Amino acid sequence: MPDVTAAALHDRQQLPDAARVVVKVGSSSLTSPDGRLDPDRLRALVDVLAARRNAGGQVVLVSSGAIAAAIGPLGLATRPRDLATQQAAASVGQGLLVAHYTKAFADHGLRVGQVLLTAEDTVRRGHYRNAHRALTRLLALGVVPVINENDAVATDEIRFGDNDRLAALVSHLVHADALVLLTDVDALYTGPPSRPGSRRLTHVAGPRDLDGIDVSSRGSAVGTGGMVTKLESVAIATHSGIPVVLTSAAQAGAALAGQDVGTWFAATGRRSSIRLLWLAHAARTHGRLVLDEGAVRAVVERRTSLLPAGVTGVEGTFDAGDPVEIVGPDGVVVARGLVAYASEEVPGLLGRSTSDLRAALGPGYDRELVHRDDLVLVRRRRGPAPAPVG
Repeated sequence: MPDVTAAALHDRQQLPDAARVVVKVGSSSLTSPDGRLDPDRLRALVDVLAARRNAGGQVVLVSSGAIAAAIGPLGLATRPRDLATQQAAASVGQGLLVAHYTKAFADHGLRVGQVLLTAEDTVRRGHYRNAHRALTRLLALGVVPVINENDAVATDEIRFGDNDRLAALVSHLVHADALVLLTDVDALYTGPPSRPGSRRLTHVAGPRDLDGIDVSSRGSAVGTGGMVTKLESVAIATHSGIPVVLTSAAQAGAALAGQDVGTWFAATGRRSSIRLLWLAHAARTHGRLVLDEGAVRAVVERRTSLLPAGVTGVEGTFDAGDPVEIVGPDGVVVARGLVAYASEEVPGLLGRSTSDLRAALGPGYDRELVHRDDLVLVRRRRGPAPAPVG
């Protein structure tokens, strides 16, 4: 199979020649209407992925379904809502899920390797290196990695369909050529598919193509990620140079064959450092720095470091090195960055030049609040101030 890199994947017709593909499947695509794991659905997906692997392509599978797999065995009527029961169900269901994958892939002469991750494992330097090394070696050995969120020890991530975001970050981590998101609808539509007049979007070249698209419909009863979550993961992947196909599990084979199914999202950016990807899409911020208009222009237009002189306020509680949001005087978020001071130190620095701070407080207090190498611009959005932490 030819080695076509992500940079060369300009359209879906090239997808059959992509050397490495990450495929993410949601819980609703693996379960029956009563919420139980459906072995036939799982086996049908494995048949498609095994064919791809046996043809010479590498496949990394990010699979939801651990909690759904435990609904029946634990005698639960529906997906549990409280965190403790979710974690317990994930612990039981993960073994059941991987056992099914092991058997289904073995029928094709393939081995699987279970890898449990959280989104943070894909972006923290030490964890990233370990995960990258393990996955690279599994692929070199001909193993199909089966990745899931480590739900048994996760905290609030478990509630937000985090496997969608995790799949996008894994795509970056393994240098995938494309990401295929399998969900319970066959494509992205201009509105809910059941609404008269809604039409399938076959190709999305960039964010502007999504203006006016209604994605308010929620996810299924056994899953956690609706279309909003899918599009957030699409943004992570495409902004870092990885194209995405979004379609249903029933059309997985057609999608991997490059047929006109689902929605193709073209790559819109270049591969970035994992730290900046984390800051832009995955980091949980601990506070805010409020800038005057001059500082906003310096950061956004001239791409400078953020100095104390241009900051008018600080919100939240954070330590040096924590990620914070950087907002303009109107409250609109313009950037994220790693702050160089703890929150209790910042008020005494505001509005003062670095030379003044050095003279008054001594060496070390003349450094940037956020260095430009630790800062990433984000699409302008308005949001509430974070609740104090600590």
